[in-house]
Amino acid sequence: MDRLLRRFLSHFIRRGSLTVTSASGSKFTFGDGSGEPVAVRFLTADAERRILINPELGLGEAYMDGDFVVEHGSLADALAILLDQPDLLPQWAKPWWHLRYLTRHLKQFNPRSRARSNVAHHYDLDARLYSLFLDADKQYSCAYFETPETTLDDAQLAKKRHIAAKLLIGSGQRLLDIGSGWGGLGLYLAEIGGADVTGVTLSTEQLQIANSRAAEKGLSGSARFLLEDYRDIDGPFDRIVSVGMFEHVGARFYDTYFERCAELLSEDGIMLLHSIGRSQGPDSTNPWIAKYIFPGGYIPAVSEVLPAIEHAGLLVCDIEILRLHYAETLKAWRERFMARREEAVQFYDERFALMWEFYLAACEMTFRKQAMMNFQIQLTKRQGVVPITRDYIAREEARLRAIEGGAKPRLKLAGE
Repeated sequence: MDRLLRRFLSHFIRRGSLTVTSASGSKFTFGDGSGEPVAVRFLTADAERRILINPELGLGEAYMDGDFVVEHGSLADALAILLDQPDLLPQWAKPWWHLRYLTRHLKQFNPRSRARSNVAHHYDLDARLYSLFLDADKQYSCAYFETPETTLDDAQLAKKRHIAAKLLIGSGQRLLDIGSGWGGLGLYLAEIGGADVTGVTLSTEQLQIANSRAAEKGLSGSARFLLEDYRDIDGPFDRIVSVGMFEHVGARFYDTYFERCAELLSEDGIMLLHSIGRSQGPDSTNPWIAKYIFPGGYIPAVSEVLPAIEHAGLLVCDIEILRLHYAETLKAWRERFMARREEAVQFYDERFALMWEFYLAACEMTFRKQAMMNFQIQLTKRQGVVPITRDYIAREEARLRAIEGGAKPRLKLAGE
């Protein structure tokens, strides 16, 4: 086993400095010696076999089971080396990739019933878990870091402001929030933007918290949240926004998604789609993420999204790529989670905490080292709805920032 491990890893790890101790006690160092050295250990031969057979699935499982440990440096440091190699995948893992790619549409088949169960798998976890690492407003999507010194809470507020500016949000406009989460964005658009907000989610946990927050802030009349599939909601709406939900649609449903959005959007309406994206074309979902974190999920390439927008008859007015903003968001989440990790163990168990640690660290390093990003696409149904230059975004942000300054202090639910 040692010989196989050394042979396979030496071909893959050509950057950095990674020392691997096998289950038998043998030590091997891989890479070109650059950067801070990191040392890891396999505690069982079974963990080594899993890595050699299917590394994308096996590494995360071995870490969750406690059979793969980091002895020098952190898990994030180890993953930074593994995800920064010349080849995105080890050669021996590519047959698995081809199989996943050929069957990806089956795994992304998300009719209403399956979409609801997929959402429940991740978002109906104990709400206290998310309070361990999210900002005070429970924004579970890429933040917008205006400066390197911006805090997570300020970056999430800047994200909401940036989105509202692109929507040219105005008082009394009917707005649909597809995938409304815990209600933070919808409540911002109602309170600061003056919109009449309808949010839809498939998570019962998120629904309860969002409506409780609306009531607490006295916004129940202008912000209501429904347990509803976007395909079943009635329109029309002056504005549509969707943040962090499109990743759960599945590539074969892109036409359905944009056709329904076109039906729901008024003739003078504006839509803003915010999603994780790939910069290097279509791919398949990482098997560990699909199994343990986001079943049915898929991160789209922009080249997969634009044809569906065109087929729906919508016009692209603006595309912005947010580079490294999600890496910084995930770093903040990871550091916050690790600071309160023992509470996660109390909510669930040690294996769950290891799983969540691996999830946050792996995602951060994927966005930091590989070709992942976030995109915001602004859509309309006709020309002339938005200004012809982007100057208005900064002006709108300044206007919204002034309103924020006069808003009431945020109230908190018990336990937050």
